[in-house]
Amino acid sequence: MKENRDYLEMSFQSINCFADDGKLDAGELMKIFEIAKRDGVVDENERRVLRNIISRITPEELDAPMKEALKTIQQEISG
Repeated sequence: MKENRDYLEMSFQSINCFADDGKLDAGELMKIFEIAKRDGVVDENERRVLRNIISRITPEELDAPMKEALKTIQQEISG
């Protein structure tokens, strides 16, 4: 079975998002999450990358859409 490399794409995407304006918005975060979900399974590497990305979100980035995105991700990866 071929190893899933989506987590590498997720990391690369997050670097681009943060490099763009130094911030991550809800749309960018959900785009990264979609990469994790596209094969139907969010594996441990993808969860690790998501946790890492989420840990870098600053209080200024926590607007209503970001809170909703975080809630959606949390529900999907913890269940």
